[in-house]
Amino acid sequence: MLRLDLNRLAREGSVTVEAKLPADAPLWLDSGVTWAGPVDVSLTASHAGTGEIVVRGSVEGELTQECRRCLEPVQGSFEHDLTVVFVASDSPGAEDDDGVHVYDSSDELDLSSAVREEVIFATDPYVVCDPECKGLCPRCGVNRNTGSCDCSLVEPDPRWDALRALKEK
Repeated sequence: MLRLDLNRLAREGSVTVEAKLPADAPLWLDSGVTWAGPVDVSLTASHAGTGEIVVRGSVEGELTQECRRCLEPVQGSFEHDLTVVFVASDSPGAEDDDGVHVYDSSDELDLSSAVREEVIFATDPYVVCDPECKGLCPRCGVNRNTGSCDCSLVEPDPRWDALRALKEK
């Protein structure tokens, strides 16, 4: 999918990786991210002076999410610029660095998991279909945007029944 040829990177100094990933690509399984169409990924990898590989780029696509109030589907565009740093596993202190991805020395570097992680963290989990969304009734579950119910929103707390009884005397 998103593979970086490390030999080519060593020769050229900078390599561009571009892909149009399908919405149902295995990369997105169990991520909680649902795409409405293909996802455009454009990345440029280069060597940093300290021996690290720095990958910069963007991810763009159309997301399908649930409104947090009424649970109706909401589609929206997703655009995220990312910067990811990779360090060779044989580098001193490689395991101790937070936010840095460690890779084993080989001919290829798989960028998929780093891109997946960036997308998951950048996705807004609190999407609403409309700022005026009324949500669901907490008692019967009817969507208040499309219908109404006869549920009483104010329900007396039974812990105060003893005091209510004294007040009524």
